Amino acid sequence: MLTKSHGLGNDYLVADLAELPFEVTPERVRLLCDRHLGVGSDGLLLLDHYEDDGEWFLRIYNPDGSEAEKSGNGIRIFGRWLYDTGRTAGNGLFWVNTIGGGHATVEIGAEGLVTVDMGAPVFREDLSQLFVESERLDVVALSIGNPHCVILRDQLDVTELRHLGPLVEHHPAFPNRTNVQLARVTSRSSVELLIWERGAGETQASGSSSCAVVAAYHRLGLVDREVTAHMPGGELSIRIDKQKHLWLKGPVEEIARITLSNDLIARLQALP
Repeated sequence: MLTKSHGLGNDYLVADLAELPFEVTPERVRLLCDRHLGVGSDGLLLLDHYEDDGEWFLRIYNPDGSEAEKSGNGIRIFGRWLYDTGRTAGNGLFWVNTIGGGHATVEIGAEGLVTVDMGAPVFREDLSQLFVESERLDVVALSIGNPHCVILRDQLDVTELRHLGPLVEHHPAFPNRTNVQLARVTSRSSVELLIWERGAGETQASGSSSCAVVAAYHRLGLVDREVTAHMPGGELSIRIDKQKHLWLKGPVEEIARITLSNDLIARLQALP
């Protein structure tokens, strides 16, 4: 059984690794996430195990089969799934860990809103400009458990995102590739962004990308500590606390609970 949920159009499949009738490999993730031949999603979230210190360990896979260190929307969707399937305590407050670390605190609120502590950003001091096809880009590069490159813009153009996104994702400055955002400030409490997600391409929304943009503009002194991030899929709220942790809040909606067909299981099992 898989659950499909989304956060502002950023959709994921969620499952317990122990309940899948096949081992997880990049080829099988790609088929599952394929929107024509599989179930279709922006990624796969897997409950790997429950740790002795009381944390749930989450593994996050991009639709190209690569593994992601962290995902804001992914952790929020996974947290809602843990809560809805009765795996967590009734108070809706628990902890999730990923290979990106951070021991994220997750809080399930009213009306489907889920909040997660994304931790403190780590900025790259060596990179403020990037040259792409002879164009000089003003950027802020940082990590929130996963890598981001925020391209600072006065106006946003989705055609530019589709052109620059893959070039910056695979730029030599990012040996492990990077998530890419075109972003602009609209007020002290508001930013807009377009997202090119590493391993997924253009996406409607992203929690970690929203946090990266807010962190970048806060570092530049252009936004305050409570900011709304506007994306094609909708809005997420980000708060920066006194320890510089980024608290991400937004809706999560369940789409479906899915039983895989014998045909699809057979095709998955036939893959390496």
